[in-house]
Amino acid sequence: MRTLQITLLMISWIATNSIHASSHREAPFIASLPQVDATDFYMFSSYEPSREDYVTFIANYIPIQAAYGGPNYFPLDTEAVYEILIDNDGDVVEDISFQFRFDNVLPAGSVPSLDIGGVPVTSVLRNIGGIAPGSEDGLAHVQTYSIDMVEGERRSGSSSPVLNAANGDSVFRKPFDYSGTKTFGGPGNYGAYADSFIYEVDVPGCSGGRAFVGQRNEAFKLSLGEVFDLVNFVPVEGDSAPGAGDGGGFPGGVTQDEARNILAQNNVTSIALELHKDCLGESDVIGAWTTASLPQARILNPQQTFERPQVTGGALTQVSRLSSPLVNELVIGYDQKDRFNGSSPEGDPQFLTFVTNPVLPAILDILFRDAVNATLGTDFDNIAPTNFPRNDLVAAFLTGIPGVNAFAGGAPGEMLRINTTIAATPRADQQTLGVAAGDLAGFPNGRRPGDDVVDIALRVVMGALCHDLPIGADGAPANLGLCEPEDAPLGTAAFTDGAPLSAMDLDNEFPYLLTPYPGSPVDAPLPQPQ
Repeated sequence: MRTLQITLLMISWIATNSIHASSHREAPFIASLPQVDATDFYMFSSYEPSREDYVTFIANYIPIQAAYGGPNYFPLDTEAVYEILIDNDGDVVEDISFQFRFDNVLPAGSVPSLDIGGVPVTSVLRNIGGIAPGSEDGLAHVQTYSIDMVEGERRSGSSSPVLNAANGDSVFRKPFDYSGTKTFGGPGNYGAYADSFIYEVDVPGCSGGRAFVGQRNEAFKLSLGEVFDLVNFVPVEGDSAPGAGDGGGFPGGVTQDEARNILAQNNVTSIALELHKDCLGESDVIGAWTTASLPQARILNPQQTFERPQVTGGALTQVSRLSSPLVNELVIGYDQKDRFNGSSPEGDPQFLTFVTNPVLPAILDILFRDAVNATLGTDFDNIAPTNFPRNDLVAAFLTGIPGVNAFAGGAPGEMLRINTTIAATPRADQQTLGVAAGDLAGFPNGRRPGDDVVDIALRVVMGALCHDLPIGADGAPANLGLCEPEDAPLGTAAFTDGAPLSAMDLDNEFPYLLTPYPGSPVDAPLPQPQ
């Protein structure tokens, strides 16, 4: 009975936190600052074997990286502070922050030179030689970073460095991006090189964990261009079951196809941190989000140098924020997106109207109502849910679910929440629809890289929670009582973008996301899970 209650409660949390997908270039201003644009935020109980006492956080930045993007590739911003913020008492204010700061370093103090006719001339490329674990002599530019743990308010709390457990150093290295297979001695070698930058870390006052910062293959799968071209496909399963290939589903509906994932050859930069649960505070439930901030003032150097292209100053100003996927992109109004990026969870009541009266279902109604009526012979005058105001979404969106992933007496605010006492599901047993398929360790109880939040999103936004769901004992149908079936005429449709995603597409160990797609050769195969 307890399992059923947990399942029922957590399904209701999907009502808001899964009407989004990923967060690429989601606001007008942040689109001009890709180095500090957060694309996805994952938080989940570690499912790597023997790591059951840990929670993994992955904050991805720099969206839609073309792997061939040399000669500079994709360093992180040395003026920025990238943060993973954790609330462990329910006041939607950070109690613990992990702050990442980056620095550009020239090897041995200078760019490598070549002898050109007896004259030493510095390299015109970032890499001029082969690269392997422990051997980066050919690099003209490397990035290092530090990690600080701040207890209390992120700008005024008590700060302590996170240290390399192997040598006590406070400086870590970021691997060079995957410029191509030749640079790394052939196909398959980049993985070992990148793995050499996974660090065991000592975290003040707790049992520590692991850290990694580097380029990874984009784990998020989506038919991105078609979605933003007024959803240029029929977003309902066209087969009797996903991937069946029998055309026995919705007439004209989309068929699952890996080729629909337009992001397959794109990369992101991951800031990954695995922490022992005793680093997170005493609460079983935590909330978390990621931000990036820049100094308020920037003055360009008219005689720019590598070391000093600009001068910055003033207070750190938040320019990016992300927790649950695509809140900003698909919920917040266009004129408020930059405001949301600069806000904190405690200020989220200002965005309440976007939740009580969501726009996305109305857009889908405009686009597909006539097609649905023509195909099914129906006469719906609205295929979007009509239970306004969406108070069920408000409760899920701002407070969490009591007894599962909500804080007792907690304040309202949008965070990705996880109950750390719910055990991780092994990779092979994970359900892509997460809690909706009975997998309590999946989205929205945190978010794993293999959780197909797009398909969950489309189904929930069109009213799946108004109908019976397979969440009763032994998968029996049960209703949450959040709204009536007649409120959502298409609530039982198998909405999908047709780009399949599974935990088996990802690695089974930290940092979980696959090695990046190489910049060369042009016909390189896609990265494969280990």
